[in-house]
Amino acid sequence: MLSATALVAGLAACGGESQTYATVVDKIQGASTVVVGTKYDQPSLGLKVGNDPEGFDVDVAKAVVKELAGGKDVEIVWKESASSNREPFLQNGTVDIIFASYSITEERKGKVTFGGPYVVAHQDVMVRKDDTSINTPQNLVGKRICKAAGSNSYRRITDPPPDGELDLDATTVDAANYSECVQKLSGSNLDAVTTDDLILAGFAKQAGGNFKVLGQGFTDEKYGIGLKKGDTKTCEAVNAAVKKLWDNGTISQLLTKWFGGIQGLKLSETAPPPEGCA
Repeated sequence: MLSATALVAGLAACGGESQTYATVVDKIQGASTVVVGTKYDQPSLGLKVGNDPEGFDVDVAKAVVKELAGGKDVEIVWKESASSNREPFLQNGTVDIIFASYSITEERKGKVTFGGPYVVAHQDVMVRKDDTSINTPQNLVGKRICKAAGSNSYRRITDPPPDGELDLDATTVDAANYSECVQKLSGSNLDAVTTDDLILAGFAKQAGGNFKVLGQGFTDEKYGIGLKKGDTKTCEAVNAAVKKLWDNGTISQLLTKWFGGIQGLKLSETAPPPEGCA
């Protein structure tokens, strides 16, 4: 007759998913599923189409997970992770790992262990195509810009260093996310949306020419892979995977697939150096 302890151990071994793993890379290598957080509202990065999201971040996530799994197939369960809930989702275990235009900042490093970056974007400005009053970021003085919940991008316009960049007197308009920002821009409820050029390029592409990106990036936004604070083992494995995917041309191919041909957008051509795991 099996003891209760042996029975539980046997069920865990058979069930896989009920087993507790010390790190995400252990889970990816030992279980059949992993929960990946990404955006659902950012065209060309992470946009839900049908049952699953698609875009650059999604494809990078698939490639990295496969590398972490040693080339075997692992089922990815996608979880929408907006800017406002990325840290809580990692902290409470709602997701295992996040690929969601997640810029590495010193403030966020206090809450999250970041792998990568896997690409560097640059904050830029998007306006309506017929707007001739905004030609540079400095023209945002007195203009209405979007303040997306959980995002720091607006601060780069309105705040002085070290938190900001330009220290301009612009008016902020609240929105739940960047999809709502774009809706407000389309409806003339604000004058500009300012965030990473890859995010703006995806929306501009989706809008079919109704918006234009200035092509004057003024920051470096290092897109990291979010992990629960302290998971340095997975972070190191992620960094090795990212290096391999740059070395074999995968990430360059994915950048071209999702962002090639967008006017004013300069794509990364080399692998950014890793930040280090802490």
